[in-house]
Amino acid sequence: MPFFRVVSRSLPALLFALSVAAHAGSLPAAFTAALQQAGIPLDHVAVVVQPLDADAPLLSHNADAALNPASVMKLVTSFAALNQLGPDYAWKTDVWAEGPVREGVLEGDLVVKGYGDPTLTLERMWLLQRELRARGVRHIRGKLVLDLSDFELPASDPGAFDGEPLALYNAAPGALVANFNATTLRLKPGGKAVEIEPDVALPGVAIRPDIALTDDAACNGWKDALASSIPDPRRRDLVVAGRYPRGCGEQTLSLNLFEPAVTFDFLFRGLWAETGGTLDGQTVPGMAPETPPLLRFESPPLTDALIRLNKYSNNLMARNLFLTLGAEAYGAPATPDKGARAVREDLAQRGISTRKLVLENGAGLSRIERIRAATLNQLLRAAYRSPLFAEFESTLPIAATDGTLRRRFKGSSLTGSAHLKTGTLRDVSALAGYVDTASGRRVSFVMLVNHAKANRSEVAQRALLEWVQSEMSLDSGARDDVR
Repeated sequence: MPFFRVVSRSLPALLFALSVAAHAGSLPAAFTAALQQAGIPLDHVAVVVQPLDADAPLLSHNADAALNPASVMKLVTSFAALNQLGPDYAWKTDVWAEGPVREGVLEGDLVVKGYGDPTLTLERMWLLQRELRARGVRHIRGKLVLDLSDFELPASDPGAFDGEPLALYNAAPGALVANFNATTLRLKPGGKAVEIEPDVALPGVAIRPDIALTDDAACNGWKDALASSIPDPRRRDLVVAGRYPRGCGEQTLSLNLFEPAVTFDFLFRGLWAETGGTLDGQTVPGMAPETPPLLRFESPPLTDALIRLNKYSNNLMARNLFLTLGAEAYGAPATPDKGARAVREDLAQRGISTRKLVLENGAGLSRIERIRAATLNQLLRAAYRSPLFAEFESTLPIAATDGTLRRRFKGSSLTGSAHLKTGTLRDVSALAGYVDTASGRRVSFVMLVNHAKANRSEVAQRALLEWVQSEMSLDSGARDDVR
């Protein structure tokens, strides 16, 4: 075969090899070896590592690529929220009594207007109702009127993202959201069957267990052995099928069963009845009056909400916050477009590039959201210079300690010395945050992986983080273990 034909056939492979070598030129050998072992090409990985007291990144690979960050996008929403709303921002829920209240009886409708408070847990719903009783309302002779007008959302299919419509992480945002839109069921193994009881009464909902009770003592993975479904969307029949080990004892299963307003209705009525209250009328949509409310119930401050949002990667909280940003910046009703505009404007005001930034819901629960590793690094550095840095950093999971990092990097020097937001989707694995080095310097860290084998990247993440944390000499430049 002529020499030029051999060269021409080999040239593409040679150029590819040289390109990979050039990309990997400044990356630690242990890191690149771990990626190779996982079968993840370097072209599907972006990395930026920069000491916070340095003017340029120490490591930068593929930093300009627009990649899906999964839940790391929550850092962007959180940063904009702290800046725009302030750390003491509180959502409100307003309640009106449309009629006279005599001897504990409201002779008229109870109107509730929501503004997107994502912190209305069962406990806080109980506190709201306690405040209502303190104002003399114990029995309601009229209807429950829900004003949802502060949010204007397009119709959505909760199963469109991944075919899991009942998964709690797929819960839709809403102006009135209770208990993260979770309906909690208690599974109780009996003699030969498993009984299912809801935490709060669900009138009109039929729960049909189809569960084989096994004699296994081990309880690992019991949730994966169950499948929940609503076979006919026109009927409120919930089927829970599968296998359940007797050794599990009583467990709870939380599902995203209904639209947010329906879940709010069930939980409001259930809690009201448990404390002896009555509510005679139906639940209907409506508009709140323009008069001052009987009760204004406020959420905990934003900083408290962000801790739960980021440490446990709560999608619904992030989506409601994203919408709230839009409403506060451009007026109600809140829309996804307004939320995206508000976030972009906040980043631009702080000198953070929005080039190639794609926002859908601000939570990272998206197949289309994109951001550059360079942009995330700019954001981390801007947050560090902000007077609100302590509030921002405190919301991030701590390696091998809490939140979504509680079980990760156990037994390594990273324990307690890295504050990192995680991001995980099919084909996506991401980390971004701050690492404290052995020499006492603080480093911004971004690593994004978009590849079919992204779920195998944890070893590479750990190798890079440990190199940053303990092996890398930030004062003397490259070491022998950098190829």
